[in-house]
Amino acid sequence: LMLEDLAPAQRTAALALVKASSSAAGYDLARDIMRLNEHAGEITGRLDEFGEWCYWISVFGEPSPTEPWGWQIDGHHLIVNCFVYGDQMVMTPDFRGSEPVDAKSGKFAGTRVFKEEEANGLAFMKSLTPDQQQQAIIGTELPADVITTAQADNLVMEYAGIRYDALTPAQQDGLVALIETYVGRIRPGHAEIRMDEVREHLAETWFAWIGDMGENGAFYYRIHSPVVLIEFDH
Repeated sequence: LMLEDLAPAQRTAALALVKASSSAAGYDLARDIMRLNEHAGEITGRLDEFGEWCYWISVFGEPSPTEPWGWQIDGHHLIVNCFVYGDQMVMTPDFRGSEPVDAKSGKFAGTRVFKEEEANGLAFMKSLTPDQQQQAIIGTELPADVITTAQADNLVMEYAGIRYDALTPAQQDGLVALIETYVGRIRPGHAEIRMDEVREHLAETWFAWIGDMGENGAFYYRIHSPVVLIEFDH
């Protein structure tokens, strides 16, 4: 169902499903992406294509405490999938983006997204020594999109960059904190369980970088292990 077509109370109920599955930061990010989609409509004059409520909510199966079911929110720059089975919950694949990332005018002026993802990734790369940075860098030309984009079904991605065990203890803590920036979008409790899984595979976790390290530069980074794949495309 398209959110735009729902009555206000129905729309609130649909968003409550997203909110219940997310942390406060994760939910706020989803809503701000939707607001910036409206801003994209203001900029382009194409509000028939871009809008705050141009998103679809789907439910798979029947919500149940014992049987598997799930939900999805799907639209421009926001696609979140949630699978629930008893007390287990998985929220992947998860794609979030925005163009622009900062509304300087209009209905939602002041809305800004991905500030932490950008700043924390850059700070981690800058925490590496020059030799370590050379290990992390996997190219000089930014990809046109995230490499695991929707058209790249069944892609086999090789590990690349610098591995966790090549980092100092302080740098290792920084990499874990960077991962938490993303895993922390999941509701409390389930986020901690997910991070426990991530920690079990830290020795097999890689960080890769492409692009500029200047304050206003564009860059790409990814974090890849047997249990997590994070891509940030600036």
